[in-house]
Amino acid sequence: MKKLLTFAIILLAGQVGIAQGIKPLKVKLDTLPETGLRTVTNTAFQTGEKLVYRIHYGFIDAGEAVLEVKDSKWKFSGRDAYHVIGTGKSLGGFDWVFKVRDRYETYIDKQGMFPYRFIRNVEEGGYKIFQDYQFYPSKSALRTHEKQEYKTPSFIQDLVSAFYYARTIDYGKAKVGDLFEITTFVDGEIFPLKIKYMGTEEVKLRKGKYRCMKFVPVIQQGRIWKSEDDLEVWVTADKNKIPILVKSELLVGSLKMEVVDYQNLKNPVALVN
Repeated sequence: MKKLLTFAIILLAGQVGIAQGIKPLKVKLDTLPETGLRTVTNTAFQTGEKLVYRIHYGFIDAGEAVLEVKDSKWKFSGRDAYHVIGTGKSLGGFDWVFKVRDRYETYIDKQGMFPYRFIRNVEEGGYKIFQDYQFYPSKSALRTHEKQEYKTPSFIQDLVSAFYYARTIDYGKAKVGDLFEITTFVDGEIFPLKIKYMGTEEVKLRKGKYRCMKFVPVIQQGRIWKSEDDLEVWVTADKNKIPILVKSELLVGSLKMEVVDYQNLKNPVALVN
């Protein structure tokens, strides 16, 4: 129960399931050669976008998560970047029992949709986590706040940048059962995060009815979920590709996250009249 809101925010940030992690290889950054940086077309989001999610545990409003896209004050390797800030907090009775105040930040290259820096500052009752990862995409490596340097796959993502990179993927020709994989660095390990395309559906929320793509993250059974099918994600079937609803049957209870507000979207949203 104490990890419930943290799980919800991490799931929202990554938009994908949890698989077995791989320990990265330790290296010395100054010995690694440099390579070119990629370009990825982004028609999904823009500076000023704000998404607000409500997190429910059963029938209880357990928490709120907010994601905001801003322009970075700094350039990285001479290139412009987004500064994305994600915050999470507990609500109502959950706040009395177990107060949560979480903050996630990432700096994402505007041209290539890969991170330069990730900061995680989590405070949940007496439990605290601080992480500060510096990414070196031209060297396919990173440095942690503990001064550890690791080799990584090319253009690896962090928890939050993975959410935004996933929105730039073209799902237009996807067929039911197709898998999409995003390699991500989480808690000192490399995770191949996978989502399976399940077709299109209409989803009704407080803000209206939406035409959506449905995905089932490929997850590791036995930790939080009973089976692979216990986690479902619905993403708007438009150019924004916003995850608007997440449902999960946990080993104990059920979890739901839904969009309750969005601002400054780059494209019209797929509302059904």
